[in-house]
Amino acid sequence: MKKHFLAFSVLSAAIGLGVAGGATAQAAAPTTTTTTTTTTTVESTRISTSYTSFAGSAGNANALVTGLRGGTSVVLVTPATATTPAVQTTFTPATGPMGWGNVNIALALAQAELTKAGIANPTAADLQAALNGGTITTSTGTVQLSGVLAARASGEGWGQIAKSLGFKVGEVMGQAKAHGPLPSTADIEHGPKADKVAKADKADKADKVAKADRPDKPDRPAKADRPDKPERPDKPEHGGR
Repeated sequence: MKKHFLAFSVLSAAIGLGVAGGATAQAAAPTTTTTTTTTTTVESTRISTSYTSFAGSAGNANALVTGLRGGTSVVLVTPATATTPAVQTTFTPATGPMGWGNVNIALALAQAELTKAGIANPTAADLQAALNGGTITTSTGTVQLSGVLAARASGEGWGQIAKSLGFKVGEVMGQAKAHGPLPSTADIEHGPKADKVAKADKADKADKVAKADRPDKPDRPAKADRPDKPERPDKPEHGGR
């Protein structure tokens, strides 16, 4: 009886040690957290940092980059001064979501236009006007801006927008290159709406060509005329018995 009790005690102790060891191993095992710096984070930080001075603050720059990238609401704040309170300006980009290169060139064009108008330190309202359209006040009076994002949304390419603002697209691209990625050649040449129309035209033309290539269905052969049934001979009359 003592032997059985001793064996049972040893077995219980072994199991207990195993469970405790497993728990200790789990507790001691380090939690591995892999921090991956995504392209999104890198590009967002790079662009927003480059435009911090232009936007007036790091918060405004982040709001611009995030809003233009996702096509979401942008909230900008003009800091308070000794004579004026802080002013908040909110707008939604006219373009909807854009790639990093398009975000960069849009901000570069807005900056170039405001600088040309003599505004080196734009307010939140100035930034909204340069991007989405609106009125700015310069040393010579008020000026109505069409907005680079509004022009983009209407179907214009970045090259056409730059030209309409009085800039050479190569010069603006050269400035934007220092801030982040550049837009594709297709984006420079035409806008998103023009691209959709072009794709639709291609699909329509391909559909028409496919239909034209289909051979006409052969005519069904006419049914052969059935021969007339021969007339049955009259039955002979039976004579009387």
